[in-house]
Amino acid sequence: MAKFEVNNVSVSTLLGYVSDGTIAIPEIQRPFVWDTTKVRDLIDSLYKEFPVGYIITWKSPDVKLKDGTASEGKQILIDGQQRITALTAALLGKEVLDSDYKKKKIKIAFNIRTEEFQTCNPAIEKQEDWIPDISEFMKNGNINLFEYINNYANKFEIDPNIVNERINKLQSIKNISIGRIELGSMLDIETVTEIFVRINSAGVVLSQADFAMSKISVNEKYEGNDIRKTIDYFCHFAKTPVDFDNIKNNDLAFSSKDIFNKITWIKDKNEDLYLPSYVDVLRVAFTYKFKRGKLQDLVSLLSGRDFETREYREDIVEDSYYKLYDGVKSFVSQTNFERYVMILKSAGIIDDSLVRSKNVLNFGYILFLLLRERNIASNIIERLVKRWVIMSIITQRYTSSPESQFDLDIRRLNEAEDLVQYINEELERRLGDAFWNSILIENFNTPVASSPYWKTYLIAQISLNDNAFLSKDMKVRTLVEGRGDVHHIFPKDYLQKNGKNNKSIYNQIANFALIQTEINLQITNKAPNAYMLEINEQCKNGEATIGSIIDKELLNQNLKINCIPDGFENMTVNDFDEFLKQRRILMANKIKEYYYSL
Repeated sequence: MAKFEVNNVSVSTLLGYVSDGTIAIPEIQRPFVWDTTKVRDLIDSLYKEFPVGYIITWKSPDVKLKDGTASEGKQILIDGQQRITALTAALLGKEVLDSDYKKKKIKIAFNIRTEEFQTCNPAIEKQEDWIPDISEFMKNGNINLFEYINNYANKFEIDPNIVNERINKLQSIKNISIGRIELGSMLDIETVTEIFVRINSAGVVLSQADFAMSKISVNEKYEGNDIRKTIDYFCHFAKTPVDFDNIKNNDLAFSSKDIFNKITWIKDKNEDLYLPSYVDVLRVAFTYKFKRGKLQDLVSLLSGRDFETREYREDIVEDSYYKLYDGVKSFVSQTNFERYVMILKSAGIIDDSLVRSKNVLNFGYILFLLLRERNIASNIIERLVKRWVIMSIITQRYTSSPESQFDLDIRRLNEAEDLVQYINEELERRLGDAFWNSILIENFNTPVASSPYWKTYLIAQISLNDNAFLSKDMKVRTLVEGRGDVHHIFPKDYLQKNGKNNKSIYNQIANFALIQTEINLQITNKAPNAYMLEINEQCKNGEATIGSIIDKELLNQNLKINCIPDGFENMTVNDFDEFLKQRRILMANKIKEYYYSL
C-alpha cells in the first residue's frame, strides 16, 4: 500500500471538508499567528493562480471496535492549518482568535480597477472603488451582481464586461485547486511524527509534544479538545492572567465546564518558579499515568496501538484518553501544584534561575504525584522529593537524553516493590562518598557561573539561611531574589594586574560569592589581605568602612558560612591557587551538609 497519495482539491471542497469534520484541524481554537498581510498575500496568490503549497493530511489508523468491526480514522491536518484558517477567515468571514484570545474578523479588500488586495482599514472603507470585504462576494445571493456591476462601471467609467470578468475571477478563487498529500493510514506513528516535525520545523522548532497536542485536540469522542484546552489555558493563565476574561467570554462552552473552574486558580498566583509550558504538562501527565517517558509512545497509545500485536484497538484509545485526562487533572490540581512548589521553595529553590533544566522540576513533580498515589506519608514525600531534585540538579541527570532517562526512571520506580527503599538506594548510589569527597570537588574546578554546582551551592546557602559575604544582615536569599552581585573574592582586576589574565582562572566559581553592591564597590580591586585588614580594623574601632560588620565573632562566622578558608585575611595573589583548592572542598562539604539536612 502506498505511503502517500497526491491529488488536487478545490478551495471550496477543502473548506467543506473542514466544516463537516472530514478533515480535523488540530488546535483550531488556538490563536491565529499569521498577520493580516500574509492572509492578503495568500488571497492574491490564489487570484493570480500562483501555487500556494500543498496541504498534508494523515488518515489515523483504523481501530478495532469491541464487536470486531473497524472504525475509520479521521483525516488529521499535518501541514496547512494557518492557510486553511486564513481562507476560512477571508472567504467565509469567520472570526479568528488573536494573540490576546480576542475574536476578530479579518477583512480582505479588493480594488476592481487595479486588481489589488489589501487588508481593509477605515481609509479603504471610504473609497468606493474598493470592495471592503471580499467574503460578501463569496456568499451566494448576498449581492445583486448585475446591479453592482453596472453601478460600478458607470461610476468609474469602466467597461462593465471588465468589471464582470474581475468579479468572476475573484469569486472563482473558491474553485482554485490546491494540492493535497494524503499520508496513508498504514504509516506507523513514529514515521508520521517525524514527517510532522520536519514539515513544521521551518522557523519554529516543533516536537513530539506538538504532534501529541494536535492528535489530542481533534478527538471529540473522548474529550480530546477539552484535554487540550485544559493544558493550553492553564499554561496561558499562569503566564498571562490578564487574558482570563477574553478566554472565558470567547469560549463559553468550555468556560461553563467544571474543569475550567479547576484551573482558574492559577491566574491569581504570582508564581515564576515553576511556570509550565504545554510540553511540561504533557510530559508530567503522560510519564506519571502511563509509566513511560517517551512522548512518541503517547501518540501511539492515543491512536490505539497495541505494542505487542502492533494492531490498533478502540479500547486502548479510550483508556489512553481517560488516563491522560486524569494525569492532566492531577497536574493542574491546586492542592498538588501548590504543595509541590512549596516543597521546592522549602529546599531553597526559590527562583527558576537556580535550575538550568526544567526537566528536573518536571520529574520532581512526577515523583511527587507517584508518591502521593502510593499513599506515602507527607513528611517522607517531602524529604524524598527534595533530595531527588537536588540529586538531579547536581548530577545533571536530565540534561542529555532526558526522555530516555525519564523512561528508565519511571519504569524502575514503578517496578520497585518498596518504592521508598528504592529511592533511598538510588540516591545513595548516585551521591555516595566518592561523589562528595572527589567528584563534586573536582566539578567545582570550572569557570562556568551557570554550572549546576554553583547553583546548588546557592540553593544550600538559601536553605541554610546564610548571610551574604561580609554582610551583617543581608541574606543570600534576598540577593538571589533581587539578582544581586556575584563578587570575585579575589577581585578580577587585582588578579589581572598580577598575572592571572586568563578568564578561566579568575572566573573560577570557587572565587565567587554573592555580595551587596555597595560592599562590592567598597572593596574595588583590593587584595584580600588589604580589604580584610580594613574589616579587622573596623571590628576593633567600631567604625565600618566596608560593609557593616564590626564584631570579630560575627566576621568569623560570616567567613565560615561563606566557605572562606582559614588564613584568608593574609592572602595575596600568591595564595590564589591554594585558596581555590581549599574553598572547593569547603563548598562541596556545605552542599553535603545541606543535602543531608533535607
